[in-house]
Amino acid sequence: MTSIVLDEIPFQPDVALLQERLRIRPGTSYVGRLERLVSDAAAVARPKALYKVALIDDKGDDYVVLDGVRFDSRVLRVNLEPVHRVFPYVATCGRELHDWAETIDDMLLRFWADTVNELALRSARDTLDAHLVERYQPGQTATMNPGSLGEWPLQQQRALFKLLGDPHAAIGVQLLSSCLMVPQKSVSGIQFSTQEGFFNCQLCPRGDCPGRRAPYDAELYDKKYRLTA
Repeated sequence: MTSIVLDEIPFQPDVALLQERLRIRPGTSYVGRLERLVSDAAAVARPKALYKVALIDDKGDDYVVLDGVRFDSRVLRVNLEPVHRVFPYVATCGRELHDWAETIDDMLLRFWADTVNELALRSARDTLDAHLVERYQPGQTATMNPGSLGEWPLQQQRALFKLLGDPHAAIGVQLLSSCLMVPQKSVSGIQFSTQEGFFNCQLCPRGDCPGRRAPYDAELYDKKYRLTA
């Protein structure tokens, strides 16, 4: 299956929400500055997502092959054991919004713009989730992201981008030699159906992560993912 682009994604930043998140007090001059910033952002924003439906061709002890592309990860391999299809994707705030933010010299406004870009990325991701539910009805899903775990390093981005075709041409997301993405407010991963549920955080011991979505389970890897002789 060829990759599918979602680029008709509405985005109108909520000024009240941003005021609260950025701790801007009502009635101050900062409110007007934020409103102008949001108006400028909304005029150029075009968040996007790219995905495909990929079938599992082969599985080894610590790898899977999706539509002819190999991914090396014991955790991914185990998580995909019960499924026959997955949804690799890239979602982004959009190059338009990224380039707009790059023109802002004021450090405070640049910080605000960065937060707006995060909200645009969230809109793209939420739209992708809703689209997958409506079209494919996958049930409960989980996601693994290259670089989120030491066991599935960031270098696996190259295989993911190869699987998707050309995300740069399709939605403007460039993969650098470091395997980081531009725009920075982009996210990539493989989404899959699961009855057990899974969060990368369950295998990550980092204690000060602001994005943690589940507690670290020190025994989970040994119980579920450790390769035994």
